[in-house]
Amino acid sequence: MLNRLRGRRRRSLDQPPADRVEGLERRVADLERMLEALQDAVHREWVRHEAKTAQLERKTQASEIARALNEDARRRGI
Repeated sequence: MLNRLRGRRRRSLDQPPADRVEGLERRVADLERMLEALQDAVHREWVRHEAKTAQLERKTQASEIARALNEDARRRGI
């Protein structure tokens, strides 16, 4: 991969300055799109994690545990 990037750099030095600038602008635009996609993915994962944490906190509250134990005891006939 590094060799490919180095080859790209050598070729870009042979191009006229305007073409080089346009190429750089395209690469920056691509990087911006990738960064935005990464930010979106991180945000979605964070929201999912927060929801899961809230759900686990609800399940481990004393009143919820007592309710679940009572329901289980009734089902088992205890």
